[in-house]
Amino acid sequence: MVVAGKAASIMTAGRTPLYTDAVDATPALVEISQRLNELKLDAVLIGNAAAALQGAPVTTVDFDFLFRKTSRNLTKLKAFARALRAIVLRPYYPASDLYRVAREDDGLQVDFMGTIHGIRSFEGVRDRATIVEIDGTTLRVASLTDIIRSKKAARRPRDLAMMEILEKALEETSRTTNKAGGRRARK
Repeated sequence: MVVAGKAASIMTAGRTPLYTDAVDATPALVEISQRLNELKLDAVLIGNAAAALQGAPVTTVDFDFLFRKTSRNLTKLKAFARALRAIVLRPYYPASDLYRVAREDDGLQVDFMGTIHGIRSFEGVRDRATIVEIDGTTLRVASLTDIIRSKKAARRPRDLAMMEILEKALEETSRTTNKAGGRRARK
């Protein structure tokens, strides 16, 4: 999976490109999904990484998950951080439901939220999600409809700027689903 699109290059006044490799999030997503599955931490990938897995041409630098905030899941979240050799931060505590798992070695950042704008329940998002296989491991990914609903409700400028792209990706996905007889191909 390429989260930041196809190969990118930065040109400087007619010189040779400084950077030409694609940004590939597959190793990070495999590691994250393996740990989530091992710990049985029920979480749904949301945000731009989830949209990218469904074909939207978007970029991201972190991975956002919705989870049910229970004492048992918070214990699993701490174990998840230990398994990744990372720490759990509460950057906006106590004003938010955000738990950030951060690994200093490579800058990996995985955010877990107990609530997100525009979404009534974790269970609803989980039920509408798709199971995606990535290099032999599975990950639950929110529907594009839920991603769009959440970004619209949050009304952050960076989210609103993505609406046209995400809505076009949803239209394309719907067209593909209808052509395939109602079944979506899994990645």
